[in-house]
Amino acid sequence: EVQLVESGGGLVQPGGSLRLSCAASGFTSDKYAIGWFRQAPGKAREAVSLISSRDDSPYYANSVKGRFTVSSDNAKTTVYLQMNSLKPEDTAVYYCAARRGIYWYTEAREYEYWGQGTQVTVSS
Repeated sequence: EVQLVESGGGLVQPGGSLRLSCAASGFTSDKYAIGWFRQAPGKAREAVSLISSRDDSPYYANSVKGRFTVSSDNAKTTVYLQMNSLKPEDTAVYYCAARRGIYWYTEAREYEYWGQGTQVTVSS
């Protein structure tokens, strides 16, 4: 059974930083894509940053390019999202998501596995 467990959310002032972690377990293959989505109140869930086992260039939403960085350990059992220069509009519940296969997709419906989510609040 695949499990994704996020940690690292919290309250931070504008301009601050947070690092989210996602511990992944239960994959029987090394071919999967994994990454981060977020959902703010009243808004659709959106892809933030995604990587795949092919080690292609990761995906970043335009709104986070240059501020967020996705990384993982060599086995991709833990995926991180380093978030710098945070803005109030980054406030959302952040979810770790994964799908079998070597490609990442930005549509949430393509992902079979989800973590429980972690709240990130950017406010002064």
